[in-house]
Amino acid sequence: MHAFSQLLDRLSLEPRRLAKEALLVRYFGETGDPDRGYALAALTGDLTFKHAKPALLRGLIGERTDPHLFALSYDFVGDLSETIALMWPGGAESGEEARVKAPALSEVVNRLESAGKTDVPRLLTAWLDSLDEDGRWALLKLVTGGLRVGVSARLAKTAVARLGDLDVSDVEEVWHGLEPPYEPLFAWVEGRAERPSSKDPAPFRPVMLAHPLDESRDPDLLPAGDFAVEWKWDGIRIQASAGHSDRGEHVRRLFSRTGEDISKAFPDLVEALDFDACLDGELLVMSGGLVRPFADLQKRLNRKTAGPKLLKDYPAAIRAYDLLFLEGEDLRPLPFRERRRRLESFVGGLAHPRIDLSPMVDADDWEAIAAARAHPHEHLDEASAEAVEGVMLKRWDAGYVSGRPKGLWYKWKQEPRLIDAVLMYAQRGHGKRSSFYSDYTFGVWRQGEAGLELVPVGKAYFGFTDEELREIDRFVRNNTVNRFGPVREVAHGPDKGLVLEVAFEGLNRSTRHKSGVAMRFPRISRLRWDKPPSEADSIVSLEALLPPMDE
Repeated sequence: MHAFSQLLDRLSLEPRRLAKEALLVRYFGETGDPDRGYALAALTGDLTFKHAKPALLRGLIGERTDPHLFALSYDFVGDLSETIALMWPGGAESGEEARVKAPALSEVVNRLESAGKTDVPRLLTAWLDSLDEDGRWALLKLVTGGLRVGVSARLAKTAVARLGDLDVSDVEEVWHGLEPPYEPLFAWVEGRAERPSSKDPAPFRPVMLAHPLDESRDPDLLPAGDFAVEWKWDGIRIQASAGHSDRGEHVRRLFSRTGEDISKAFPDLVEALDFDACLDGELLVMSGGLVRPFADLQKRLNRKTAGPKLLKDYPAAIRAYDLLFLEGEDLRPLPFRERRRRLESFVGGLAHPRIDLSPMVDADDWEAIAAARAHPHEHLDEASAEAVEGVMLKRWDAGYVSGRPKGLWYKWKQEPRLIDAVLMYAQRGHGKRSSFYSDYTFGVWRQGEAGLELVPVGKAYFGFTDEELREIDRFVRNNTVNRFGPVREVAHGPDKGLVLEVAFEGLNRSTRHKSGVAMRFPRISRLRWDKPPSEADSIVSLEALLPPMDE
């Protein structure tokens, strides 16, 4: 546990990706089994402890400290695990005593997994008493699953691959056939054993990603005729994989782009996977062949299951981009032109209402591609055009390569929409930003009963530099007019407040929001210290951007 806590501490303070990767490689190389496997599981989100919940942790610290003092400290720190780690009385001294008293990571995992609900408080209390401050923080992050140290699952797998002469795609190919603590995986990458065998009939295949198109140089360097042009749909990239096991069972799975199995949340789509193949496509909500707004898809996302009403009101569908595997044949080495031909034949043969083919864009030079990107309404029906966020360019002769290879795929998104909004509320962030007010709720003007008033239209927590973060945080602290738990209300009115230029990808109607609108991917574009709040945009400006109401 001591080595794991040191790893998390260093990762949380290290902003550079390659440096994080080096820290992980060193940890995995120096730490033995099974501890390193459980650390990998924690970093990839594959460890859960059903009885160790935040409410339990609040109860434990409430027994050791003044609840009012804890509430004030939690409000200041902004992170539950960090607050408890700092306030927990006693504990081991740092240094050698902490190392000696610290339980092994595998001991913590194994005992929590086998412990009953009434045993968990006793276990956690004993460990918190024996650990130093860093160890307590690491323990609490582990049991709550909220590591937030800037390490993605793919980065952790990349570090494992670097222990040997492997690519991260090699690790991802076998990942879903393995379980923590992944001892066969480490034995393979270190050259001590053969590649772990997997007879999974419906595995996840590592996805191929695109580079953003550089408008200032790429059109001058890339021959447009070398690329197929597709619409970039405003949905969720998914992979649909299905096949028969050795026992004849037909296994069907739906994966997110990161390899998370989301099948249980989309049983209506899983039923449609009546094939032995692997499709790459976009998850959308569709009705009558028309794409519904992204806000409708959001109602299906981040759910473990979906009830009958949700399935009926928001029917999910797949718009297919690519065919990766078909009846035992791996198609990924084939050029895209051939895969596209096979895909068209395959989808046409399915004739299933929940799976259709993403149409190609009829454009063979850069002028035509730019025009299609800017004006999809000239090529598609109104509903579909509203669901387009740009175009994709894929080399006709390119195989399907995992990761983000250079020169093969490009994405050319539409220009983001911009509004000027007024900062209304702020809340502390998490991780390295937990000491700053970095989550901002902003609003625009509308005509109320008493005259002009601000109505919240969105929330953003990125898009600004560290220097800008410090400036906004200072403004929030100096202009707080009210507090609601961890949230501060910031002075806002026609003559006082901070104007934020907000960029966003799309806009939809929403009955959940007071303003009646919901933004897609809002982010702070720049700070408008020069602009008085009275000149910020109105709700009328946003309503003009909404897609038309259904008839």
